[in-house]
Amino acid sequence: MTKPIEGVVIGFDFGLKRIGVAIGQTITRTATPEAIVASKDGKPDWEHISRLFEEWKPSAIVVGLPMRLNGEEQALTQPARKFGQRLSGRYQRPVYYIEEQLSSIEAEQRKTKTDQPMDDHAAQIILENWLDAL
Repeated sequence: MTKPIEGVVIGFDFGLKRIGVAIGQTITRTATPEAIVASKDGKPDWEHISRLFEEWKPSAIVVGLPMRLNGEEQALTQPARKFGQRLSGRYQRPVYYIEEQLSSIEAEQRKTKTDQPMDDHAAQIILENWLDAL
């Protein structure tokens, strides 16, 4: 029997230039935008990510998988999976993937300042969807 995930979880919206990060709580099933991590050609700022893991001590990792509307993989699907595998290997936490169709569009609609990046809000939506499915 698999032990249920409890406590804090960290969610990621992977991108080649920026990675959105959100923090969630399984008890309340809520998530909040936390940070936008720089990424250069798909290589994340691991120091920034390590600081987030140190601060929040999450019990699990959730990574959004970019998919086409018809459910097929797209160009960023495999890099997002690889990112999740690296997170799991570095931080020794289970990683869960969830399709993230339209999360960026929903994040754009939610945000209050139009000139700000929305990656952390997209991560929040990804994490909320995962928490709702628990």
